[in-house]
Amino acid sequence: MEDPALLRRFHAWLQPVPSPQDTARLVFFQDALIVLDTNVLLSLYEYTAESREEVLAALSQVSGRLWMPYQVGLEFVRGRRSVLESRKRVLGDASKSVNAKLTAACQAVIAAKNTVRAQLEKYARVPGEIEALEQLVSEAAVRDHLAVYHDAFKAHLDMLKNGHDLTPVNVDTADPILPRVADLYGDRVGHQPDDQLLQQRLDEAVAFRFPNQIPPGFKDFGKATPLNAAGDFLIWEEVIEQAALLPDGNRRVLFVSNDVKEDWYDTSNGKQRPWPALLDEIQRRAGAELRLETPPDFYAGVGEYLHAELAEDTYAEIRRVSETFTPPALDDGTVVLARTAAKLAPPGGLPITAYRSAGLTSPILRSTMESLAPEDRLAQWWLIGVTAQLQRREVTEGEPLVDIAAAVRGGEMPAPDWKPGTVLPSGEWIHRESSWIAPWFLDLLGSSPSADRGILSALASEQAAENQRPTT
Repeated sequence: MEDPALLRRFHAWLQPVPSPQDTARLVFFQDALIVLDTNVLLSLYEYTAESREEVLAALSQVSGRLWMPYQVGLEFVRGRRSVLESRKRVLGDASKSVNAKLTAACQAVIAAKNTVRAQLEKYARVPGEIEALEQLVSEAAVRDHLAVYHDAFKAHLDMLKNGHDLTPVNVDTADPILPRVADLYGDRVGHQPDDQLLQQRLDEAVAFRFPNQIPPGFKDFGKATPLNAAGDFLIWEEVIEQAALLPDGNRRVLFVSNDVKEDWYDTSNGKQRPWPALLDEIQRRAGAELRLETPPDFYAGVGEYLHAELAEDTYAEIRRVSETFTPPALDDGTVVLARTAAKLAPPGGLPITAYRSAGLTSPILRSTMESLAPEDRLAQWWLIGVTAQLQRREVTEGEPLVDIAAAVRGGEMPAPDWKPGTVLPSGEWIHRESSWIAPWFLDLLGSSPSADRGILSALASEQAAENQRPTT
């Protein structure tokens, strides 16, 4: 007897939350069309050489069922260099940060020594003790003591650099990953939609689906351009179109992505499940079944069902890279602080909006604003906050408050690692004698070309003056 209409028509909404233990999962690994999101392919540039080889070998076992939407291919070929540039910058910034912190530690020890010396001179007047103290805690002696830590930290960072065999130059000259990915797919790559179809899809996304929060992709609404905002939806449309071409009775799609935002997953009941609307739409329009998986679950499934050999270290690396795409969500009322910025990903497109509103132009800074690395989020959030505070742009609805300063005015050092304004040239920084500058901001200036460096300095200086004004 056929199920009543209510149960049939809302079947997708009445299903239990899927899990890796589902008995229905096996068939997707055996015969489904497999679509890897852009971020899954770009992760190949994040893995160490050993893990990458195992992942590519695992993918080769499902190569005949891999299919790439045109939008994924476009994002993949355009995004490869930025992944490598981001990692290079992150490791370089880590080295600078370590050196800065060790320098600050040396200065702190010397300052502590000077405090003791002042007390000896004031109350004891014992020249011999003072001389012994100076010998024990001279700057050279402190640096010698800290050298062992410097060498150890450097060795670890060098190991990380050497563990990755790819550099941005590889993409420009002889990218070893691109041809291997191309071989995995062969001719199974989507065709570019014509302009009329692309416009039609963009209009549907921006005018209808996104304002009504119809998945997927509505969380990207507000990115710099409609085309940038609609990337996920364009992929989704291609997937549905391709699913409809599969043989009757065998229309299954396994979609693998690091993206677990609310525009792919429903979290309203406290549990994370793919939006039933997605399952319903692909069934209604293509007569196909859909399963969403993250890379850790997908590669575990390839190992379990297809007997691919992946070492535990490789699984750990897959999980680590995947987690960088899923930072904590921003709740209503969130205030982003310097200590929390690295843990919170800015809303899609907002860093670039801030970059443009500030009048910045350099590709280096743009790359920082587009980076997914947690180490770049402090700079991203500061620029978002300062351009809003100084009214360089309109604040978007639901945008979190940002309380991050790159510099402060006044005589008191905000933190031990902040630097006096005198570290910057007089022509670049005003109020040099009465200001302090955050170390991360000095690093940002150091990596910026002169034109953008001047803009950043002006923003930080104006913000410091604004923060000093008394409130009424």
